[in-house]
Amino acid sequence: MSGRAVFLLVFLPFALGHYLSSLIRTVNATLAPQLMAALALTPGQLGLLTSAFFLAFALAQLPVGMALDRWGPARVQPPMLLLAAVGALAFSGGHDFTQLLVARALIGLGLGGCFMSAVKALATWVAPARLPSVQGYLIAAGGLGAASATLPVRLALQYTDWRGLFVGLAAAAVGIGLLIRVLAPPAPPASIRPAAAAASAPPAALAVLREVMRHPAFREVARLVLVPHMVFFGIQGLWISRWLTDVAGYTEQGVAYLLYLSMAAVIFGAIAVGMLTEWAGRRGIEPIRVAAAGVALFVLVQLGFVLNWRPSYQLLSVLFTLIGTITGIEYAIVAQSLPATLTGRGATCLNLLIFLGAFAVQAGFGLLVGCWRPNVLQQYPAQAYQVAFAVLVLLQLRGLLLFARGRWGRAAQSGKIEHQSGSPATSPSITP
Repeated sequence: MSGRAVFLLVFLPFALGHYLSSLIRTVNATLAPQLMAALALTPGQLGLLTSAFFLAFALAQLPVGMALDRWGPARVQPPMLLLAAVGALAFSGGHDFTQLLVARALIGLGLGGCFMSAVKALATWVAPARLPSVQGYLIAAGGLGAASATLPVRLALQYTDWRGLFVGLAAAAVGIGLLIRVLAPPAPPASIRPAAAAASAPPAALAVLREVMRHPAFREVARLVLVPHMVFFGIQGLWISRWLTDVAGYTEQGVAYLLYLSMAAVIFGAIAVGMLTEWAGRRGIEPIRVAAAGVALFVLVQLGFVLNWRPSYQLLSVLFTLIGTITGIEYAIVAQSLPATLTGRGATCLNLLIFLGAFAVQAGFGLLVGCWRPNVLQQYPAQAYQVAFAVLVLLQLRGLLLFARGRWGRAAQSGKIEHQSGSPATSPSITP
């Protein structure tokens, strides 16, 4: 197909799916005040409710990956978006915590294939030389979706409530599903696994995942970047907005504006990370070292929350999202470090672990904050957030320390081996 045809028939419909997924994933950060007021939710319930999306999303990764290999994205994605629409309608009509929890999980399950379907479709129809830049545009579409969950949603709430908003999101999911069904070309036979091979896929897939998780390169990057990536997804999707309300004291309009700036920073951050990594690579600096420096800076920003750094609450909220985009570098590191036969499953494994972890971070953070009593305005004290952020910092520091110790240990071991490799005849004598 021509470039224009690929854009209109492949990129556009699947990018819209990823856009919608990112919007719904982060929309509760804007809707949190309305949800807490309407249903009298505690922070623990709010965290569990929002994080149910991550849990269902994570559980969908392996089944969706195998379905995409067997039937192709044009056949897999429309029914999943229909499932997400059913979940959004159920959410709009929910009247208690349990109903909303189940509906939110159903939404996450239905949207669990949006990004993977887009990646699969682009890999099928886009020339390999153009694939990195086109995937960059796909990530930018997700950033636009996250940004749309802030000020645009806030503006929409002037004409409807959160229930009406989710009815509109359900209609959008159905519309995008129909767009994919009508426009997207069927996958060519060469890109689809035969039925006979697919029958034996589950055990083979699990075996490959075990192989991925045992690979030294995967273990190193996961040890360093995985927890920060979980923290980035879990906190920016909900708790940054609550912190801006409870601790910084901003109004809902002020919070929506700062969230918009923060989510827009994802786009610029992703571009900057790619450019910085390429610049470092030309100077012989490994991507894993760029990741280590970025994670250290990300942890430093979180220390600002722990210390309740008052000079600029606004700057902290934006820097958290801007610098947090460094965590996305682990996909590139895994793709470069693993054998070509493992890169796809490596990305699937990362998705599974990241979203399971984001579920734990988002729910656990709310449980920690909920250990304190709110004031009459249902705002929780700064100390609650300081303790919760301190726990996250300690978890991430462990990965940084293990990475540093591993690198120093290998350097010391390398020096020792080089010293022993010399023959006695040529080795210099050592005198006391």
